[in-house]
Amino acid sequence: MPDPAADLPFFHGSISRAEAEDVLKLEGMADGLFLLRQCLRSLGGYVLSVVYEVQLHHYPVERQMNGTYAIAGGKSHCGPAELCEYYSKDADGLVCTLRKPCLRLPGTTPKPGVFDSLRENMLREYVRHTWNLEGEAMEQAIISQAPQLEKLIATTAHEKMPWYHGKIKRTEGERRLYSGVQPDGKFLVRDRDEMGTFALSMMYGKTAYHYQIIQDKSGRYSMPEGTKFDTIWQLVEYLKLKPDGLVYTLREPCVSPNSSMCAIAPAPPSGRKTGPGSNGYTPPPKPPAGQQRPLPMDTSVYESPYSDPEELKEKKLFLKREQLMIDEVELGSGNFGCVKKGVYKMRKKQIDVAIKVLKSENEKGVKDEMMKEAGIMHQLDNPYIVRMIGMCQAESLMLVMEMAPGGPLNKYLSSKKEQITVENVVELMHQVSLGMVYLEQKNFVHRDLAARNVLLVNQHYAKISDFGLSKALGADDNYYKARTAGKWPLKWYAPECINFHKFSSKSDVWSYGITMWEAFTYGQKPYKKMKGPEVISFIEAGNRMDSPAACPEVMYNVMKDCWIYKHEERPSFVVVEEQVRNYHYSISKKPAAEAQPEKTVEV
Repeated sequence: MPDPAADLPFFHGSISRAEAEDVLKLEGMADGLFLLRQCLRSLGGYVLSVVYEVQLHHYPVERQMNGTYAIAGGKSHCGPAELCEYYSKDADGLVCTLRKPCLRLPGTTPKPGVFDSLRENMLREYVRHTWNLEGEAMEQAIISQAPQLEKLIATTAHEKMPWYHGKIKRTEGERRLYSGVQPDGKFLVRDRDEMGTFALSMMYGKTAYHYQIIQDKSGRYSMPEGTKFDTIWQLVEYLKLKPDGLVYTLREPCVSPNSSMCAIAPAPPSGRKTGPGSNGYTPPPKPPAGQQRPLPMDTSVYESPYSDPEELKEKKLFLKREQLMIDEVELGSGNFGCVKKGVYKMRKKQIDVAIKVLKSENEKGVKDEMMKEAGIMHQLDNPYIVRMIGMCQAESLMLVMEMAPGGPLNKYLSSKKEQITVENVVELMHQVSLGMVYLEQKNFVHRDLAARNVLLVNQHYAKISDFGLSKALGADDNYYKARTAGKWPLKWYAPECINFHKFSSKSDVWSYGITMWEAFTYGQKPYKKMKGPEVISFIEAGNRMDSPAACPEVMYNVMKDCWIYKHEERPSFVVVEEQVRNYHYSISKKPAAEAQPEKTVEV
């Protein structure tokens, strides 16, 4: 039977919390703006996502066994449409009434979930074989018993998934994980020896990890002390978004030899762009309303090279040499070698790329670092991160990345001081904060965030690059401790990095503050002519750099928060992004003359 919310224009289907927030941000974050989405935790339920005072609030809507729907502690309603209509007239416990629906694009359908493509066939198969019913009698049985039947069917739906391997031993699970390629996050689910219990096995760092899946007295599944779900497949889908106690998020399924691969996530709905990031969902570009300046993400250039599902099928870490056309023009150089301009021939299109060419195959240390950078970048997919297309082993080892023709942020701003407004700088720094939120949520520490490592696609679009110093964190770690000091960019480093070699997302926050200072000074070097030891003494004495002349007070306050000495007292990137976003949205809605303070540049 169809989803009762399927025809509601503000129902977006199986999108994650982060994706819902992206969609609402695109619509302007007005009070009472709302959408409805499928709930991953509660079978047949929804989540109502509402904006109020530039904050996002999420309310689970559970389907009761009698077929009605209710927010916890609220009144029951016969359907999701009636529930939303009720809350549009009376807040009744919500932060505000529902005032403006956030609609899908015309002609598009809600994003289907993993179970949606299996449900209809499984329901009919069960009723046919268990109750021996056909035709109209079968349809009536399905309609009358839908909630109970769907719960029953959903609890065994994992058996149809390619990652489910049935009752196999732990050693056999490891054998299957180690066979073939072994990317981080490769996983399978198997039955344990105990009746009715399951185990999750996954690869990380070429090592197999095993986790027991807990089932509580009510029959809900979870990782130890983790979020609880009605079914195994819901738990697995959630672990693809967040590690929730695992060493890493789930990525590639280890396909069972008995699987027909029929249960892999369904094709995307027509009219909606998808890509490998954000669980395959990319919010559509929205043109600016009236004279309002375009906000971040309001342009099609944010699309992933793999937004076409057909191209995504071809995505591989190692590329064929014949797919690359390399220009002799060098874009830059470094210890590793040089960066050249090139073109990557995909299945349906060609894209401009930047190609890092290793100087010498004999320099093993450089090669190892390049491979390490590739391993990190290949896991990342975000509009504000320079995406890695792949590697190529030919005349040299080459790292193929997205092209950002504008070059480094510091050089771009320095060369175009007169045409870059303060609002433009705020826009670019907001985009950097969005990219860092993504890294923070992925448990990645950049370790070298600086204006030189922010590349521009164009004047209004920035991407974070150069992950040569990055380290992936385990889910239970909150910092990375470097083994050796090496040659480090001390002027961008937080005190705990310098003193104890400890790196975390909070130390990246410090570096973000330095990067903001660089941006608002239009590419000047931080701490002027101070040497490393002088900078350390300056910071330890409680001093901080002064506000750049062109910097709004709100933005300098964000910088000072980023430079709080104790890392545990610094804001997270989620908080920083919200502060920068709120300021940018506030000035982007004003007339240009009103929004733009008089600009002077330090000399």
